[in-house]
Amino acid sequence: MEIGDKIKRLRLQRGLTQEELGARTELSKGFISQLERDITSPSIATLMDILEALGTDVASFFHETVDEKIVYGREDMFVKEQDDGVTIRWLVTNAQKNALEPILVTLPAGGETVPDDPHEGEEFGYVLAGSITLLLGEKAHRVHRGDSFCFRPNCVHSLKNPGKREALVLWVSTPPSF
Repeated sequence: MEIGDKIKRLRLQRGLTQEELGARTELSKGFISQLERDITSPSIATLMDILEALGTDVASFFHETVDEKIVYGREDMFVKEQDDGVTIRWLVTNAQKNALEPILVTLPAGGETVPDDPHEGEEFGYVLAGSITLLLGEKAHRVHRGDSFCFRPNCVHSLKNPGKREALVLWVSTPPSF
């Protein structure tokens, strides 16, 4: 981090000249100029005075925001293939830090996902191709292409493809549990 550049940006955001910032901190315009060009470094006490004059504090000043990843390409995705040909593709990497976890499930004819135990949160799915059976405890719900499902996962649940064609399901869990 270049302290001088950050001080300059804060000073300009506040509409202050180097001379005005110097007057508020009992520092010379020349010192402020050297500081902003990273020619000199302030003592901790001087830095705290400058930050106070700029309306911020040490914690806020040194807090670095990390750019949040917005778009995920194929190279970011993780794929797991079960023995029976069921493929689960995690669409968002590191989804465990998010509130939801989207996956794409490919179910070959006769394929079934591993049963998931009851947990907190909600589950949502949208059938993109084929048709599936949503198994919720002892109940079975038929879900066709273009249909969606949404439920609280308070019982064992899984997806099964009883058809003769491959099925494709966008499945979102909150909190992440896959």
